[in-house]
Amino acid sequence: MVTVAALWRHPIKSHGREALETVTLAQGQTMPWDRRWAVTHDASKWNADDPQWAMCRNFMITTGTPTLAGIWATVDETTGTVTLRHDQLGSHSFRPDDPAEHAGFLSWVAPLCPADRAQPQAVVAAPQRGMTDTDFPSISIMTRASHKAVAAQLSQPLETERWRGNIWLDGTDAWEEENWVGKTLRIGSAELHVQSPIQRCKATMANPRTGKRDADTLDALRRGWNHQNFGIYATVTKSGTIAINDRAEVLN
Repeated sequence: MVTVAALWRHPIKSHGREALETVTLAQGQTMPWDRRWAVTHDASKWNADDPQWAMCRNFMITTGTPTLAGIWATVDETTGTVTLRHDQLGSHSFRPDDPAEHAGFLSWVAPLCPADRAQPQAVVAAPQRGMTDTDFPSISIMTRASHKAVAAQLSQPLETERWRGNIWLDGTDAWEEENWVGKTLRIGSAELHVQSPIQRCKATMANPRTGKRDADTLDALRRGWNHQNFGIYATVTKSGTIAINDRAEVLN
């Protein structure tokens, strides 16, 4: 039986992750509070007068700044406060929707951003959806079996957090999820339509605790399976609640 092994959200794109026990998904929406905000840099094309979804290159992300991978996050949904934690920087709490509190965050995160790379400028949000890597409101689904296969290919321990997935499943064969593209999954009481595999980038090379690139995940994927995919993107087609240990099944 396939079951939910873990649930994660990433409140600020590439700036921390938070484990959940349960989540309620809404049809046509991203996971609540996942990538709700993103951080622009000095070369961003973000239009503050017309805020819309934008491609990841417009934001500070771990592909270009791998040291960001060492951040953890917690959201207070009542106040909209995000608390970030990093082994070297300690913690910092602020409300991303309040521009007056951005300066404190930018000062806190600055030591993780090398002077010769893009520098963080502001915290932004797209109306009514998370700033996922896809131009549609997506939720990412991954399997522990495929993760173990990549770790075996690398011959080293590998943290699941590298993949920045929303829903992790147990009980599948390795790469079974590749066969789900175009199909609908029921997970808990929610239903999701699988849209595409997720093509991976250098962000997955960064250790989620040290922020250092210490595993060539892309080479492992190419050598082992002749592609750079890991996980699948899905859209919510039926609202519902998902909790740890809930059952997942392919409907069609």
